[in-house]
Amino acid sequence: MYALRLSEDRLAPTARLALPALTRVLYALAGTIDVTSRGHRASVHPDAAWHGVEECAVAGGPGGATVLRYELLSAARRPTPGRSPQGVGVTLLLEHPIALDPAQTYLIRCDRVDFAPGGEALPHGHKGGGIRCLIAGGLEVRVGDRPGRRLRPGEAWFESGVEPVHAIASTTEPTSFIRVAILPRAIRGQSSIVYVDPAHASVKPRRYAIYVDEPVEIV
Repeated sequence: MYALRLSEDRLAPTARLALPALTRVLYALAGTIDVTSRGHRASVHPDAAWHGVEECAVAGGPGGATVLRYELLSAARRPTPGRSPQGVGVTLLLEHPIALDPAQTYLIRCDRVDFAPGGEALPHGHKGGGIRCLIAGGLEVRVGDRPGRRLRPGEAWFESGVEPVHAIASTTEPTSFIRVAILPRAIRGQSSIVYVDPAHASVKPRRYAIYVDEPVEIV
């Protein structure tokens, strides 16, 4: 009934993309964008994010821009992607179902996770599901008992939060990914991670930067 969708938008200088009302996060991967919604305009610079739920228009800056666009879909709000306007290239990276209970309260969180070379996230889960997109380095992700998947920048994956995940970063270069998750509202401002072995909670092999941590209505 619910799904998360991640698209990559490439906007030529001054190109404009109109988007319908949806719960979404726009992360500026490269270049600056101007986002206009309900008469308000916000400039989003590289390595920053914008969150909104209303119709909006996204314009590329003078040098163009690349945007990671995360959207929460439901049976009531599932617009069909239309034809891209001139100067805009849209690539669907991933769409995945997500288990949500309309009787519960949630928030949407967008953050960046950075590993030093050789960093490792020991087996863990999360208090909610979300989509990750690798933006630098390399990462091997092992979910449950399944074989590991080696990811390169530009590739995305979904974690339910329930299955244990073991992530191993490149040994030769820093590794980073952008994550958007739907989490219980009660943990706003708190970590969502749950280690399989609680003793591993004291190991901090990565850094976090939170861009969005806002309540969201499930419709």
